[in-house]
Amino acid sequence: MGGALLSQWMRATEDEYTIVDPFLDQPVDGARLFKDINALGAEKFDLLIVAIKPQMIDEILPAYKDVLADTGAVASIAAGCSVARLQSALPGYPVIRIMPNLPSAIGAGVAGLYASGDAKDEHKSAVETLMKSAGTAVWVDDEDQIDRVTAVAGSGPGYVFELARAYIEAAKDLGFSEDQATDLVLGTLDGSIRMILQTGDKPENLRNSVTSKNGTTEAGLKALNGDGKLSDLLKATTEAAYKRAIELR
Repeated sequence: MGGALLSQWMRATEDEYTIVDPFLDQPVDGARLFKDINALGAEKFDLLIVAIKPQMIDEILPAYKDVLADTGAVASIAAGCSVARLQSALPGYPVIRIMPNLPSAIGAGVAGLYASGDAKDEHKSAVETLMKSAGTAVWVDDEDQIDRVTAVAGSGPGYVFELARAYIEAAKDLGFSEDQATDLVLGTLDGSIRMILQTGDKPENLRNSVTSKNGTTEAGLKALNGDGKLSDLLKATTEAAYKRAIELR
């Protein structure tokens, strides 16, 4: 995810970027790449982006305590890693937690943002600019909401991909080829979502507008969610993801 976001940031901003990654072999055009933090020397940076696995935070992050300028800040995309844990590893600096999702890689992501109380407006503005270059940025008021964003938007593409997969399989069961089913389903999903966004109408209103009494859509909708099981399943899905996000704190 860090690499995907970086490609969007570099495309949209004129900021300078430095990567420290002992395992990255290919240089990134427009960014400096170092294998070891010691290669940075006495350089100071305005923003430190934490893009490592949460279980690596306590081991790796303290080594970066001297790379930030006095007015610098930490921005983290480490899922489930709390502000308190980040500030324990890097004391004295404001923290902004970012919960991006996979479509950020194509500039169509949704990211939740939460800032610690000591973060200044310039810190928040800098991070918001970065995330808007990769899609939509939504600020939340408390840290618990970041975990809720994780359950809805962070993990959300996985739910959508699974829905699309099952929908394609259902179309194939009606006799369509793989290519035909994929075109029909993805085109339908794409057009329907764009219609919601472009009209600004509520999904239920658009659903009702395409549902004729005793028609084919009504029959399909009754099978899909007539007993409310789909609604219950989606609630259970987001609750399970939220519970796991809490466990990762």
